[in-house]
Amino acid sequence: MNLYGITDEFGYDEDYSYLEDLIDLAIKKLGVAGIFSITFIDDDKMHEMNLKYRNIDRTTDVLSFALNDCKDPFEKEIEVLGDIFISIPKMKIQAIEYGHSEKRELSFLTIHGLLHLLGYDHMQPEDEKIMFDLQKEVLSDAGITK
Repeated sequence: MNLYGITDEFGYDEDYSYLEDLIDLAIKKLGVAGIFSITFIDDDKMHEMNLKYRNIDRTTDVLSFALNDCKDPFEKEIEVLGDIFISIPKMKIQAIEYGHSEKRELSFLTIHGLLHLLGYDHMQPEDEKIMFDLQKEVLSDAGITK
C-alpha cells in the first residue's frame, strides 16, 4: 500500500512512474511511517507559493510543507507528514544547468522534499552534510546517477 500520492496539476506529458520505486526505497531506508503528497506545478504557481509562504519573490524548485512540526498528543500509527510541491519547468532547467538527466534531477528534488518533511534541513553546514549525504545514498541505492 502506497502512503503517498503524486498529482500532476498541469498535465505534463512525461512518465514519472519511476518515482514510485524511488519513494518506496526511500520510505524503507528512512523508516518513514507517514502519509504525504507530491504535486507537480509550474513556475508561476511556485513563484506565487514561494512569495505567499516564504516571502521570497521568485520561483524555486521544491517546497515542502511539513505537518509534523506540531506534535499531536495522541500517538498515531501513521502520521500525516505534509505536502511537497515540485516545479517541473524549474526541474528541467536545473537538469540542463547541472548536467543531470531530468530523471536524476526530479528524483533528487523528490528525496530532498521528503527529507524536509522528516525534519532535515540544510541551513547549517553540518546539517547540510547530513541531509545531502542521505540524498546521495538514497539515489545511489536506487541506481540513479547523472
